[in-house]
Amino acid sequence: MRGIRPGRVAVTALGAAAATLLAGCGGGQAAGDENTIVVATFGDFGYDVLQDDFAEEFPGITLETRLSEFDAHHQQLQTQLAGGRGAADIVAIEEGWIPQYRESNELFLDLSTMGAADIKDRWAEWKWEQGVAGDGDFVLGLGTDAGPLAMCYRTDLFEAAGLPTDRDEVSALWPTWDEYAQVADDFTAETPEVAFADSAENIYGAIINQSPEGYFAAADDSYIADENPVISDAFELAGGMAEDGQTAQIKPFTQEWNVALAQGGFATMTCPAWMLAQMESAAGEANAGVWDVASVPGGGGNWGGSILTIPAQGENTELAYRVAEWLTAPEQQKTLFMEKGILPSQPEVYHDPDVLGSVNEYFNDAPVGEIFAASADSLQPNYRGTQDFVVRSRFQEALGRVEEGAQDADAAFAEALEQSERELG
Repeated sequence: MRGIRPGRVAVTALGAAAATLLAGCGGGQAAGDENTIVVATFGDFGYDVLQDDFAEEFPGITLETRLSEFDAHHQQLQTQLAGGRGAADIVAIEEGWIPQYRESNELFLDLSTMGAADIKDRWAEWKWEQGVAGDGDFVLGLGTDAGPLAMCYRTDLFEAAGLPTDRDEVSALWPTWDEYAQVADDFTAETPEVAFADSAENIYGAIINQSPEGYFAAADDSYIADENPVISDAFELAGGMAEDGQTAQIKPFTQEWNVALAQGGFATMTCPAWMLAQMESAAGEANAGVWDVASVPGGGGNWGGSILTIPAQGENTELAYRVAEWLTAPEQQKTLFMEKGILPSQPEVYHDPDVLGSVNEYFNDAPVGEIFAASADSLQPNYRGTQDFVVRSRFQEALGRVEEGAQDADAAFAEALEQSERELG
C-alpha cells in the first residue's frame, strides 16, 4: 500500500505489461477446475475452520485458499484483470482498494444477476454500499468482516504509570482523542522510557477513519485534504505525540512490531477485532492476560474488512457465486468469529447472544463480543476516494519523517499536501 499508486484497472493501459508479467509468473492465482473453487485472500480469513461444513454443503467440490501479502495480492489482481486471465474464482478486496476496482466493475461478475440483491439485508447498510458500483445496482462483492475499532492497552505498563487498569475506567480516561493525548502526557511523565503508542500512523488513521470524509468528498470524489479540518487536526495530534517521543515508531506486522509486543515496547495501540489474533501470536504466551481491550477514543471507526468478488474471466462463475454466498452467510460468519475472532459485518450475527457473550481469555477475559459490537453499531461509513491510497501514503510517510526526527509536524504536513496535489495533477 505504501508507494503504490492506484488507478483505474484499464485493459488498454495495462494489457502489454500484464501479458509479460503473466508469462513470467504462470498466471498467478489462477482459478480452479470445475471441481475446485480457488479463493484468493491476503491474510487468514479463517476458512480452514469451515472445511468440514463446506464438504457437506458442496460434496465433490474442493475449496482452496491461496494467501498473498497484502500489497502483492491487490497488485497481482490488477495484472490478472488487465491480462484477462489468471485470477482466482473468488478474490477478496480490502476496503481501501474497493474504490479503484469499483471503477472497473465491467471486469467482474455483477452479483445482482445471481440474486445477490435479495440478500442485501444481511449486511449493515454501510457495508453493503461498499460492495456496489455504478448507480448502486451493480453488486461488485459480498461483505466479509468488519474492522470496528477498540483500543488495546497493557495493564502492567498502565499500573507502572499510576493509571487505572480496569477496562471501564480506562475507557473513561479518553472519550476524545485530545484526552487520549493528555493520558499520553501523564503516562510519559511517569514512565518516559516506554512509548505510549505504537505509531503516529495508527493514531492518525483511526481518527481519519472515524470521519465521514477524509481526503476526498463523498459527493463528487473531489480532493479536500487541504481544506478538511479532520485531516489537519488528526495530523497535528498524531504528529505532536511523535515529536514528544510518545510513539514507538513501529509499523504494525513488522518484526520490530512483534518484538515490541513481546517485550512491552509500547502501552497502547488501536486494534480492530481481526488484529487480536495477530497480537496474541506476536506477543506470545508469556504475555497472556497482560493486554486488555478498552473503547477507542471518539467512538466507532473502522479499520479493514473486505468483500468477496468474482472476476468475470472465470469459467465457473455460477458455482463461485454459490460458494461466496455460503462463505458470507450468517452461519459461517458466526463460526468465523467464534473460532477465529473475525467480526462479521452483519448485525444479526454480531448481535447474536453467543457472539455478544464472547470473551477473549488472552486479553484478560475482555468481553470482546460486546466491545466490538458496540463499536460496530456506532461507526459511521468513511468515504474512500478512488485515489485514496495515493494521498494516504503521502501523509503516512510524512508522519514517519516526524517520528524519525527528519521534519517537524508542520513541515511534514505541508510537504504531504504538496506531494498529494502534485501527484493528483
